[in-house]
Amino acid sequence: MADDLGWGDTGYNGHPVLRTPNLDQMAREGVRFDRFYSAGPVCSPTRASCVTGRHPFRQGIYTANAGHLKPEEIDLAEVLKEHGYTTGHFGKWHLGTLTQEVVESNRGGPRGRAHYSPPWENGFDACFSTEAKVPTWDPMVKPVKEADARGWNALAAGLPRTAYGTHYWEGPGRMATANLEGDDSRIIMDRAIPFIRRAVEAGDPFLAVIWFHAPHLPVVAGPEYAALYPGQDDYTRNYYGAITALDAQVGRLRSELRELGVERRTMLWFCSDNGPEGQAGSAPGTAGPFRGRKRSLYEGGVRVPGLLVWPERFPEPRVITTPCVTSDYLPTVLDFLGVKVPALERRPVDGLSLVPWLEGRVLKRPSAIGFQSGKQQAWTGNRYKLYTPDAGRTWELYDLQDDPAESRNLAQDEPDRVQSMQAGLQDWLNSCRSSDEGADY
Repeated sequence: MADDLGWGDTGYNGHPVLRTPNLDQMAREGVRFDRFYSAGPVCSPTRASCVTGRHPFRQGIYTANAGHLKPEEIDLAEVLKEHGYTTGHFGKWHLGTLTQEVVESNRGGPRGRAHYSPPWENGFDACFSTEAKVPTWDPMVKPVKEADARGWNALAAGLPRTAYGTHYWEGPGRMATANLEGDDSRIIMDRAIPFIRRAVEAGDPFLAVIWFHAPHLPVVAGPEYAALYPGQDDYTRNYYGAITALDAQVGRLRSELRELGVERRTMLWFCSDNGPEGQAGSAPGTAGPFRGRKRSLYEGGVRVPGLLVWPERFPEPRVITTPCVTSDYLPTVLDFLGVKVPALERRPVDGLSLVPWLEGRVLKRPSAIGFQSGKQQAWTGNRYKLYTPDAGRTWELYDLQDDPAESRNLAQDEPDRVQSMQAGLQDWLNSCRSSDEGADY
């Protein structure tokens, strides 16, 4: 998963400048999801949905740096570990703090003890994880930013280094101290690949959750990748370069899986956690043709790149236009593996198994996808989307088939549809509120 990568920030989705050859190859060879959604328009909520299959508002993770992955939640790593998998998390965690002693990052240390919930207490055998953001080049060091610059640049050799204030953690009380210089995406993959290699050599099935920081601010590209985009301002050059550096590590991962002889039977997913940062026209990220960006429940804030490559099961390229969401990961993986979790069947799970769509047996999603963020709420179906920016004071209705840019509000024209969709949304909101109050535990 990328961090703050917009729908339009890939070559295969039509970006005229960005170079993402490895993601483009995945899109050509595998399954491309053209309506793939992040469960939230900011990072922590989406991450919670990925590993639990449940909307973040059921778990108290309403926004970034809020709440944590609760011990009562059942997450994918815990389930797979019980079925013989070795599990690892690499990159940005953002589902709780990683230390109760050291003051670091956004909440780490005594100030955030109530939110201590590291990967190793949530089913992960191995990890190389940060609590939150880091620079995407020299991640432990503050990047340089000139007073009149729009972006950061990598520090030149010999300049004094200032600690950024966030660490990579490898276990309880264990901060990483080596191989922390250069491209952050490469640093993350340097840990993920040996984990995968050990699992394959031991004959163990594995789950590797690799959550890159790029292109989240402060976004910095190394000289090699920044040089690919001459003539751009600092912000744009570093943004594009960091994405191409991330793309290179996706290609490196695929090459390693091939060399290990497990590529065909490995399920490899890719997405982003939300839409692009900043204002359109002043920030380099793009949501393509869609309205809104990060923090918005318009399409541009939650419609993100979505890919799956699994040659053994899906040898031919396919395009899925049915709406899918990050909450679908857990039920889809468990369905493919034939794993039943009785405790999950007794509580609301927002995600659905995508197996029927991937196998071509079903074309439409049987229920709408619910979204919440602040006062924003949305109820997104196969064709129509109901949206309120103010918790139900005003309503907007969009036909995403004919108007994917959400330019024509049909609420006044179709009051019956609005009323019907309001009822579905309200039932879902009530269910989320009940979960958040502890009813599922």
